[in-house]
Amino acid sequence: MALPAGVTGIADLFDPEVVGDLINKKLIDAIRFTPLALVDDTLEGQPGSKVKLPSFNYVGSAEKVAEDEDLPIKKLTQTEEEVEIMEYGLGIEITDRGAVMGFGDPLDEAARQITIAVADGVESSLIDAASTTASLVGTSTATKVTDRIAEDLELFGEEIDGEKVLVVPPKVHTALRKSSDWIPNTQMGADIIVKGTVGMIYGCQIVTSNRLKTKNEGFIIKPGALAIISKRNTLVEFDRDILGRKTLITGSKMFAPYVYDKSKLIKISFGGGNTGA
Repeated sequence: MALPAGVTGIADLFDPEVVGDLINKKLIDAIRFTPLALVDDTLEGQPGSKVKLPSFNYVGSAEKVAEDEDLPIKKLTQTEEEVEIMEYGLGIEITDRGAVMGFGDPLDEAARQITIAVADGVESSLIDAASTTASLVGTSTATKVTDRIAEDLELFGEEIDGEKVLVVPPKVHTALRKSSDWIPNTQMGADIIVKGTVGMIYGCQIVTSNRLKTKNEGFIIKPGALAIISKRNTLVEFDRDILGRKTLITGSKMFAPYVYDKSKLIKISFGGGNTGA
């Protein structure tokens, strides 16, 4: 039933297309790992629940050569992997009284929380992809966390220099802060790559993730290692319950999380070792 003239309804306050565009613009900034990832939207609008994507294989460590020997030549190769399209979303229900009489702007808050929820889903799926497809896997069994990081960094070979981020569980962060090699973020001279960086050790900018609490693992990631292949931008919809006088707002995004360049990602195990620095 139409509202009387001059009465503001929920439809006047909420435009799904406008909110959808707003979320899409904010989502890239909300995903902390975006600076480490290629964001690709070329698959949007194309059919299929899976997509085949290429990734670069690591050529291996540099080899020792004598003065009169030629440098060894290795071929850069790619492998093709089938990646499943994922969908993450969330629904929020708001009563008319809450929308009209509530403190602040409940509709803006709903859009904000949908953005955060989808970003969390994307980050979680990227970590899962890194865990299952990493080809550079650290083998250090050193007792100290710092020693494990230092030894596993050698997997980068001569590419060890350059920007890199170490994602660790909170308990490992606690141990790293006790190390004499720890540099807090307030003293970091390098530009911070990822929002939420808490410090640096051995050239790695440190980011903590609660998603690694039960995994006992971490990742050293260089920019360009990951990819977010978008299948559909965030879709925002709403459904009206006229008897209950409530509005249900939903937001969802389809994408494929992907390790694009495996030579730029190292998986480190912290399980079974002492978390001392």
